[in-house]
Amino acid sequence: MQIPVSEIHEIIDREADDEGSIISALEKVQQHYRYLPKEALILASQRLGVPLSQAYAVATFYNAFSLKPKGKYCLQICMGTACHVRGSPQLLDQMETKFNIKAGETTPDHLFTLETVNCLGACALGPIVVVNDEYSGQMTVQKSDALMKRLIRKEGLD
Repeated sequence: MQIPVSEIHEIIDREADDEGSIISALEKVQQHYRYLPKEALILASQRLGVPLSQAYAVATFYNAFSLKPKGKYCLQICMGTACHVRGSPQLLDQMETKFNIKAGETTPDHLFTLETVNCLGACALGPIVVVNDEYSGQMTVQKSDALMKRLIRKEGLD
């Protein structure tokens, strides 16, 4: 996918105050593209006057950033201890089968990205599934199936 350089310049320029704005500039780029294109790291580095290695270090240090394109819907399954013992591995298996991808992958149509996380800090509600920052607690295989069907229906794919 060709990324318009002028679009990236525009996003970065809105955030460009000083060196400290690298994180906010990259956040805005990621919000727009759902990942950080290589071109964005290079341009942010140049525009903000920080070494490319520093821009890359920021992009790879924070889990919120991704160097790979993500889907329109990012599904995160908590695999922390409380969620694990309450069934998160079964939820992961179910979603991997439904979307025909493994954790860490995105569907070819770029609609769904499936991720696992170590802990979401809501252990009493486990197992937890998060879709684009919307938490669903006490998830079961049945609730997960309904969630996936709702997302698929929303996209007109049913």
